[in-house]
Parts: sequence; structure tokens; C-alpha cells
Amino acid sequence: MFRISELAKRDIINVFNGAKLGLVKDVQIDLETGTVHAIVLQGRRRFWFFPAGKDVIVPWTKIKKFGVDAVLVELEMA
Repeated sequence: MFRISELAKRDIINVFNGAKLGLVKDVQIDLETGTVHAIVLQGRRRFWFFPAGKDVIVPWTKIKKFGVDAVLVELEMA
């Protein structure tokens, strides 16, 4: 069994370029069906004194593998 709270403890890594995408900020769930639609990653900060960038939404269908230390996703980013 996998708990959503455990996502915050794992690195989210894009398999297209090996980049760490950020920390899990939220999860989008359909309350009527209980289906998870996406995870929301906190926008990256360039420097500590600048605000974070835009959040990254990763559709659940783009999550390819849950590992002990990381979650692999396939996300083409512009």
C-alpha cells in the first residue's frame, strides 16, 4: 500500500532529462470518485529571496514508477 503523505519524502525526477522537479505541494483528487488526477509540485526558487516560480502539475498518467527514494515521471517541459 502507498500513502500520499509519503510523496513528500521522495524526489520527483523527470525521466526525459534526469532533473529533480521539486517538492510535492498538493494532490488533485476527484472527491466523488476518490481518483487521484495529478500531483502539484512547488515552483522552484532561483534564490532564497525571490518568490517561487509557477507550480508544476504532473498528471497521474505521467507518473511511471514509485521507488523507495524517488518517483519517476515522464513530463515534457518547455
